[in-house]
Amino acid sequence: MEEVKKHPSAFEPGVLALNIAMAILGAIIGLELITRLGISTNTSIIGALIAILLARIPMRALKAFLDLNRQNLVQTAISGATFGAANAIFLPIGVSWLLGRPDLLIPMWIGATLAAFIDMTMIYWLFDTRIFPAKNPWPPGIATAETLIAAAKKGKRAMLLLYGMIAGGIVRYLGIPADIAGVAWIGNIWALTMFGIGLIVRGYSSQLFGVDINKYYAPHGIMIGAGLVALVQILLIISKKRKAMKESEEYEYTRTEEDIRFALTRGFALYIAVALILALIGGLYTGMSAGMFVWWFIFAAIAALVSELIVGLSAMHAGWFPAFATALIFLILGVLMGFPAPALGLLVGFTAATGPAFADMGYDLKTGWIIRGEGKDPEFEMQGRKQQYFAELTGLIVAAAMVAILAKTYLVQNLVPPVDRVYVATIQAGAKPEIAKYLIMWAIPGAIVQAIGGPDRQLGILFATGLLIKYPIAGITVLIAIAIRLAVLHFYKEEGQQALYVLGAGLIAGSTLVSFFTSTLRLGKK
Repeated sequence: MEEVKKHPSAFEPGVLALNIAMAILGAIIGLELITRLGISTNTSIIGALIAILLARIPMRALKAFLDLNRQNLVQTAISGATFGAANAIFLPIGVSWLLGRPDLLIPMWIGATLAAFIDMTMIYWLFDTRIFPAKNPWPPGIATAETLIAAAKKGKRAMLLLYGMIAGGIVRYLGIPADIAGVAWIGNIWALTMFGIGLIVRGYSSQLFGVDINKYYAPHGIMIGAGLVALVQILLIISKKRKAMKESEEYEYTRTEEDIRFALTRGFALYIAVALILALIGGLYTGMSAGMFVWWFIFAAIAALVSELIVGLSAMHAGWFPAFATALIFLILGVLMGFPAPALGLLVGFTAATGPAFADMGYDLKTGWIIRGEGKDPEFEMQGRKQQYFAELTGLIVAAAMVAILAKTYLVQNLVPPVDRVYVATIQAGAKPEIAKYLIMWAIPGAIVQAIGGPDRQLGILFATGLLIKYPIAGITVLIAIAIRLAVLHFYKEEGQQALYVLGAGLIAGSTLVSFFTSTLRLGKK
């Protein structure tokens, strides 16, 4: 009789203790980076390397961490805590502080923490469905998995990964985003090409068109149009029967059509409940009519869900997620609807809290899926996925506690995420009629591009994501990397793609490590 494999538990004393310690470290890293440098970083590879090093220490208690699945639980916890503390919880409460409403700090902390919890729970429900397949890129997840596997198995694959890491580190140190080149060798070529074009158009719009397209809200409008079509595409996927799908059914998803319906309906209901709680404890009913009050928490729930899906689609295909930008889009819509300043502050904070945990856990689940054999043992895969959910939850709980303890220390020094100042400036600027005109005008081409690309390529979402980020060198890098990938595929076919796959993971890993250490050095100088 074949022995049934059992996945290590996230609640094993050794695993839980290390996860809590790593989560504390991850939360501190996240808070320091987002307040002092305006960024946060994926600490998955940091956690993976620490687990690998600990396993090499000749102590019996640490030998258990030679197991890849335990190492995976550690990287899941630290990355969840980093993004949870920085992006999902502290960033939202910073808006309330800058608005001069310290009385809203606790309500926003509660609302953001609950929103992040729903966020990570929804990707747990939706991972490996037809909307968010495990077989899709999730590039940072591949990079972490390749690092863990290469360290365990050594050999030719390890050497390729090492070469990629060295190259990625050097190129990143020279100021070129090697991680995006790695993503271009792993992700969807169509989606990433549009992402690169968007980055270049945004970065050089003044030279190309004589105007900065951001002043005319082109990126925001295009994302709104693309996002609405993407939402319709998702609903169509849900409504179609399995037999009607054009894609090959050789791959068996571990989640069903019913799971998709359950996740979206239950998730939306939870967002409405949390938005209502936030509105009540935030006292919004005192500054709005009954009708506007009801519409606020319904709109907040819609914004949270749609933002989460857009962020998830971008993260899955490109490895980048536009959480700041999607929150800004819904803030602008809220301004145009006439919500008062406190309601707008809670709205943008609530929306910003959704997406980061969704994207981060998607990466972590991709890592686990690869390590566990890419779904060949469905029962073991589902066991592992559940334990990763518990590890991510551990990270989020630690993150929430660390923000509660440290928030005032940062706020009284006027250390808040820079994007919060953008949100507050938008709120204080108020509604302008021409903004609505620009949003509607640009939504049309965004919708058309998204419709042409279909739900698999996500051309509109990725083009808009590029337009929302002013980083033109990344656009040039991704297009050059895609050209190299196409040339390699032409001459070396499948063997060349496999080599690029591992080298790309190395580029992401090396670039991430150098970014982390250079950011740490910059913090030390400050």
